[in-house]
Amino acid sequence: YAILSHRWEAEVSYQEMIKLLKMTERKRDEVRQRDGYQKIIKSCELAMRDGYSWLWVDTCCIDKRNSAELSEAINSMYRWYENSQVCYAYLGDVEEPSLPSQRDNSRFSKSKGWPEWFVRGWTLQELVAPKQLEFFNRNWMYIGNKRRLAPTLEKITRIPANILGQGLASERLSIAQIMSWAAHRQTTRVEDRAYSLMGLFGVSMPMLYGEGEKAFQRLQLEIMQVSNDQSIFAW
Repeated sequence: YAILSHRWEAEVSYQEMIKLLKMTERKRDEVRQRDGYQKIIKSCELAMRDGYSWLWVDTCCIDKRNSAELSEAINSMYRWYENSQVCYAYLGDVEEPSLPSQRDNSRFSKSKGWPEWFVRGWTLQELVAPKQLEFFNRNWMYIGNKRRLAPTLEKITRIPANILGQGLASERLSIAQIMSWAAHRQTTRVEDRAYSLMGLFGVSMPMLYGEGEKAFQRLQLEIMQVSNDQSIFAW
């Protein structure tokens, strides 16, 4: 299967997707005009072109009203990206068929001078986990894959090129090193700063939205149960 990585905008939910054919024509047209719907269509076209029968998109493949399903999805997310045959990364604020080689605060003023995909919390695991990751710009022009772009990606993310090319298992990393990759990333919900890191550390824990900063404390406790790396106390 193929899988999509992207920055959320005006998206299509699971409920809207399953009810699409039952909607009034006016409502259906409104949904189809959204950027999120176009991302689904374009991703499906890429998957079909590449010979895949299935595509997974987080916005419309998780019933977020079901707390058990949401918790299972978040705890499984890293593995789903890791096990995909290909991940398509959509950079909705990049116009050129290339990644910027330098910070550009005039173009990316809201995301520290880089495309927004690179400063979001959830996209960190979506960068590291997939074996094959292909980048596309706003107009779905191919930019390149993460192996070929590894030197530029290392400059943007501070993640070593060999990790990007060969995965986490290719090098012995401290907890502090992995934490540092996420230090300047942002999430809409404060709890997601912790939840988005679970897969990178190989741990699981229940979702408790509303717990605030306690989520990060729980993450540290879960990591300490599987690792004696003292560098965790740097965070």
